[in-house]
Order: sequence, then C-alpha cells, then structure tokens
Amino acid sequence: MSRARTPRSERLLHAVPTAPPTGAPLLRQVVGARLRRARTAQGRSLKEVAGSAGVSTGHLSQVERGLAEASSEVLRAVCRSLSLPQAVLLRAVAADLALAEPAAAALAAPVAAPGAVRALAA
Repeated sequence: MSRARTPRSERLLHAVPTAPPTGAPLLRQVVGARLRRARTAQGRSLKEVAGSAGVSTGHLSQVERGLAEASSEVLRAVCRSLSLPQAVLLRAVAADLALAEPAAAALAAPVAAPGAVRALAA
C-alpha cells in the first residue's frame, strides 16, 4: 500500500514559521532557550528531563529549539522536572522579550505597577 504524497500547499500550511520580519524572537523561541539554559545549568540531559516530564525527547528538543510550541501541560511538566517554578520561567521570558522588543520595554514598567491592567483596558 503506497502512501499519497501531501500537496506542497498543504505542507507549507503546516511549516514552522520563522521569526517575524521585525527580527524580534517568537515567544516559543524565547521559552525554548530559557528551558534549555535551565536544563544545561543543572547538567541534565535532554533524555533525562524529557523522561522525568513524561514527554518525548524529540518533542522537548523541538521545544528547546523553538520549533514547537509547548502546551501549558508540557510546560508545567518540564518546569516540575527542572524544579523551576513556572512563574520564574515566565518572568525571565517576559524580560527577554522586553529587551528584544523596544516597544515592549516601554509597556513593561506600567504592567508591573498596581492598577496597570485597568489603565491598559481603558
């Protein structure tokens, strides 16, 4: 039984997008880089962390390289495996994005201030 080839247009729809034209990193790239840094700082292998988190080594590798989005469940499992609170990871990711995106840096200070959410909603 032969397998039908997927048309090129369908393959392009499912292709992993590259960084936006502005050169700013994608969220998944920053999350992946932070996870990889945390793992290597602990001297742990990809296989060890993936096994402990209950995800495949291939998927964790793709997440770390910014080629795949991590679901909230996967992110929680990997953070637990690394003994890294999700809030700490997300604050580091937010700081990285703010540095990479000049416009985001201007918004970062008011968001941290009390009542900023109400001000942004107005």
